[in-house]
Amino acid sequence: MTNETMRKFGFPDTLVREYRHWVVLVRPAQVTLGSLVLCAKSEATSFGALEPDAYSELAEIIPAIESTLRSFRDYERINYLMLMMVDPNVHFHVIPRYSEPRVFNNTAFLDTGWPGLPDLKAAPALDSTALGQLRYILAEKFGLTILK
Repeated sequence: MTNETMRKFGFPDTLVREYRHWVVLVRPAQVTLGSLVLCAKSEATSFGALEPDAYSELAEIIPAIESTLRSFRDYERINYLMLMMVDPNVHFHVIPRYSEPRVFNNTAFLDTGWPGLPDLKAAPALDSTALGQLRYILAEKFGLTILK
């Protein structure tokens, strides 16, 4: 099942990992390097409307996200933001946080909101090549292979 929010964040082209009830997508606008979107596959528009199995699956997904991001570029904190003001379906913005820049593809990524709230408006959008490279690397770190 594909919902409006998944499509808004580029599914299937941004897919890093798929689970039974959730997808992990690389966020096209990188608030910080490694920013993801954890999106429920259902049409639910409130967290309380998810199936019970969707909640229990988070116990597998959250540790996988954190170890994947830590092995990609170590972070100091991680934020899970469930905003759902514009994009209607249940989803979290997963924002790794750090006090020093992280480099990818010869570009330094700053956490401009550190140590406060993440600055979502300062998120640069990656071009399709860089986004594809980031997606490929993160999927590999999740233990998957994406054909180029």
